[in-house]
Amino acid sequence: MHPSGELRLGTRGSRLAQWQAGAVAARIAATGGPPCRIAIIKTSGDQDREAPLSTIGGKRVFVKEIEDALLRNEIDLAVHSAKDLPAALPDGLALCAVLPREDPRDGVVLPVNEGEKRDASGDLDVGTLVTHLGPSPAIATGSIRRIAQLSRVFPGARFGGIRGNIDTRLRKLDAGEHDALVLAIAGLRRLGLGKRVTLALGPSTCVPAPGQGIVAVEIRENDDNMRSIVAPVDDPASAAALTAERALVRGLGAGCQMPVGGLASALPEGSLELVAVVTSLDGAQVIRATGQGTHDDAARLGERVAAELISQGADDLLAAARETLEAAERARV
Repeated sequence: MHPSGELRLGTRGSRLAQWQAGAVAARIAATGGPPCRIAIIKTSGDQDREAPLSTIGGKRVFVKEIEDALLRNEIDLAVHSAKDLPAALPDGLALCAVLPREDPRDGVVLPVNEGEKRDASGDLDVGTLVTHLGPSPAIATGSIRRIAQLSRVFPGARFGGIRGNIDTRLRKLDAGEHDALVLAIAGLRRLGLGKRVTLALGPSTCVPAPGQGIVAVEIRENDDNMRSIVAPVDDPASAAALTAERALVRGLGAGCQMPVGGLASALPEGSLELVAVVTSLDGAQVIRATGQGTHDDAARLGERVAAELISQGADDLLAAARETLEAAERARV
């Protein structure tokens, strides 16, 4: 804790990351906790904005330096996009709270000169969008998961990696570098850009990344004082969903930047339904599984769905994907 009595809250420096940090700080203050001093920490993912994530260590490049600062007691808590966190946290660290989940779906965004056609609640369907984009659109996304699933929807598309924060990606799209952009709706909505979403992609089309749309708070595992300060901001429903999704990834033995999607949603009777997918890198092979369980059973739900995917051959798809990605990383080095 800072000598002033403020909590030292570590985050990345993007506008979205700072929004997330501010939201956590506001909730801590609203529950009677101390004020937060936000510390901007530049991660290796922020420093290398060109190389594909799959070749520079996956999404953990967005959290490593922040977690290192937490372990060195340079900050008291860290705020992350939950989808950036590895399935297994470093020894000595733990998640202690998550904020209520924003829309977890992926969204397609068209250039601004085509008009802000509809938001995610509009009536545009996938078939209409495919026709609009034509037989060989240039679609910007660096996500292996998205490319694998959307290759089936846009079979002639040319997928191109795109790095940078949301504002940078939108600027490149609007400058004509791409015909469409795919990214998480949650980030757009949090920055007041929800109207830029042309089409929201439901899980039947593209299962989102585990943890997508959830803001997570990480602390030192043995810091009971910090746990008691932060625990009141936790949203139990979102925490249960995240627990199921992270257990799914652990059960598959899948690291970041693998073709795995997972989404846990609340059912009317109060239980959870977990929808999951594993694909080949080219999207030609798809394995799906679903399961249901209680909030208290969230971790076992994720494990059961992972086991079902493995029984259908997910291990082979992931092993092949891992071999291809490792070969690409060796070639880059």
